[in-house]
Amino acid sequence: MQERFLSSLQGNALAALPYLFECWALPHQIAPKGAWRNWVILGGRGAGKTRAGAEWVRCQIEGATPLSTGPSRRLALVGETYDQVRDVMIQGDSGILACSPKDRRPQWKAGERKLLWANGAQAQAFSAHDPEALRGPQFDLAWLDELAKWKRGREAWDMLQFALRLGKDPRACITTTPRNSQILRDVLAQSSTVQTHAPTDANRANLAPSFLEEMKQRYAGTRLGRQELEGCLLSDVEGALWSSAELAGQQCKEAPELDRIVVAVDPAVSAGKASDACGILVAGARHAGTPSEWETYVLADRTVQGEGPLSWAKAVIAAKEEFGACRVIAEVNQGGALVENLLRQVDPNVPFTAHHASKGKTARAEPVAALYEQGRVFHLRGLGALEDQMCQMTPQGFLGQGSPDRLDALVWAIHELILRPTSSYRLPRARVL
Repeated sequence: MQERFLSSLQGNALAALPYLFECWALPHQIAPKGAWRNWVILGGRGAGKTRAGAEWVRCQIEGATPLSTGPSRRLALVGETYDQVRDVMIQGDSGILACSPKDRRPQWKAGERKLLWANGAQAQAFSAHDPEALRGPQFDLAWLDELAKWKRGREAWDMLQFALRLGKDPRACITTTPRNSQILRDVLAQSSTVQTHAPTDANRANLAPSFLEEMKQRYAGTRLGRQELEGCLLSDVEGALWSSAELAGQQCKEAPELDRIVVAVDPAVSAGKASDACGILVAGARHAGTPSEWETYVLADRTVQGEGPLSWAKAVIAAKEEFGACRVIAEVNQGGALVENLLRQVDPNVPFTAHHASKGKTARAEPVAALYEQGRVFHLRGLGALEDQMCQMTPQGFLGQGSPDRLDALVWAIHELILRPTSSYRLPRARVL
């Protein structure tokens, strides 16, 4: 069908096809319908965010003919620096000039920092480092690039809001790789904001296969990979017991030979989509040297959501068998003997230790956080959901949504492997399978 369609085009119709973005754009590159003021495009590196922003500008500025006007005529282009506006948003490979057909291509006036269209529309370049430059001008359209990394993001955003006041429906498009910035979170929280999202892989047809393969090998399953490749907005709370930077520095590709492996469980007391997850973490310890030198490796997250009690019990036993764990650890404050009974329905001989929490979650987590600060706990890849919860646990409690089920299971695992009396660790060596 595509070949038949293309063969039917001739002359100007065929020449115009590359510039009809809506014909071949990816879903996240198309502006949502409806009433909105801010459109945020979140995506991984190379996901096509810049192209989407440039094409949206064309859609708003251009008319049916080179001299006819579009819906908007006054545009603000705001990047972290003037150089980035020029080199990425205007002159870049996916910038406005590269995306525009020759008969509608604007003229770049470098000295004035302006783009001028033949139909009378114009765009002015601004640096987020100089928010005061946005005082005075007024616009009916704005394109902001990489908002999440602006050092003066709040000031620049606020000044732009006062300037975005022309026309009947002034709008802004924000293209950014997500970083944990307060201004980005505030914009996303506004009722007038809509968003689209895509990982790097969504735009693979326009990326070098070797680049994708290298990035996946290096960063897939890591917290940095979730941000830069999957385009996920990670949650770091100010004053949290853990930070993204700390956890990124304690990633490892594989664990050494381990002396002991356990599966820790934070049981779910109910089932269903709205229920808390059953946190299931696998961790192991290397007991070389003195106890102050022991290390822990978090091997896998086998947490299940919305499953009935017997289902998560099967998941626990499956994790035990997969990693050759010597014991299952579980908090039983709410489930009591039910937790052990469920596990023994699946495996009657499972070695099991029940823990009754006598301290609050924060008090239990703080000694574990201290081990991370000492560089004695390491993470294998694929623990992004756990790390999100860790970066939201503060001395005042957990500030994320729901229950920190994965984090609770992690805390019990490390208490069992490292923080309990040394006599409880003299068990046969186990290997990571």
